[in-house]
Amino acid sequence: MLQTIKDWFWLEELWLPPTIKWSDLEDHDGLVFVKPSHLYITVPCAFLLLVIRSFFERFIATPLAKTLGVNKKILKKIQHNPVLENFFIRSTRHPSQNDLYALAKKCNQTVQQVEIWFKRRRNQERPCRLKKFQEACWRFAFYLFLTIAGIGFLYDKPWLYDLWEVWNGYPKQPLLPSQYWYYILEMSFYWSLLFSLGSDVKRKDFLAHVIHHLAALSLMSFSWCTNYIRSGTLVMLVHDVADIWLESAKLFSYAGWKQTCNTLFFIFAAVFFITRLIIFPFWILYCTLILPLHYLKPFFSYIFLNMQLLILQVLHLYWGYYVLKILRKYVMKKELEDERSDDEEESAEEEEPECLKNGRGTGRNPVPNGQTGH
Repeated sequence: MLQTIKDWFWLEELWLPPTIKWSDLEDHDGLVFVKPSHLYITVPCAFLLLVIRSFFERFIATPLAKTLGVNKKILKKIQHNPVLENFFIRSTRHPSQNDLYALAKKCNQTVQQVEIWFKRRRNQERPCRLKKFQEACWRFAFYLFLTIAGIGFLYDKPWLYDLWEVWNGYPKQPLLPSQYWYYILEMSFYWSLLFSLGSDVKRKDFLAHVIHHLAALSLMSFSWCTNYIRSGTLVMLVHDVADIWLESAKLFSYAGWKQTCNTLFFIFAAVFFITRLIIFPFWILYCTLILPLHYLKPFFSYIFLNMQLLILQVLHLYWGYYVLKILRKYVMKKELEDERSDDEEESAEEEEPECLKNGRGTGRNPVPNGQTGH
């Protein structure tokens, strides 16, 4: 039964162009070709990256945060109130005005005291800026590493400058060591991002990030198995280069360096629109959709690959919409604000703890993660 499913799944008609057999892609004469088993190592590598990330955040990101003045804010403790706590857990975290009046009467408190209790209680479940800084610092460091590695791997490759070379000899294109390590690093990183979503800062576009990471992993895995390595490396480089500016803008936002954050954000926005909304659809998609037709007739993996790339492009438009909204707000209000952030709320009392005062005006995350792209 399992063997039948395996044989059906790896049908040559589904994965390879007509007349090409799996036997044509077997290693020979010192040439190595891609194999699905090569990707098994990405999962243990992802867990290794999580361990490295833990040490990085503790010994590099945290000291850097303290140097820049990003410290862990200690929230003012709230008095335990079983009535309010029960309402907070079972009913809503944002009581209406009528609820506030009823709860105040029930607890023998003023409406303002009850309102402040709920605000502080909500803030207890929100991550502090230090945690956001640590996450952004790790992503910045690894995206920078991936971009440098990608440029180092691709600068001397002919298909970086001539898109026709992407399909020259396809699919009988041997695997290069640089392509192997580029894919392993990239996929391991995305697996680690997926595994850490449950513990990372939650955003409004959490579902979009899940879809993005799964789509990226599916796309990389599929492009590997069907030997679309050359186009795959181009896709990865185009995505990584924008995320560096995104994460660096976040770092300076959390540190309170508004002017530097704004400058980096505008650089990110420019790079994002150039790479994701110009180069990707008019260069990458042209390469994967149009150029293959000069060599091959459409077949299943060609169609499936481009469907995944089109999904990715839809996500680019989704995040591009948020970037435009932030730009518009900056033009109108002269300040950047992440549409997805859930930062500390402003206080309703005169003397709130510092973590409540640092609301959407200072502790914001300037732009969507993108890791866009991813």
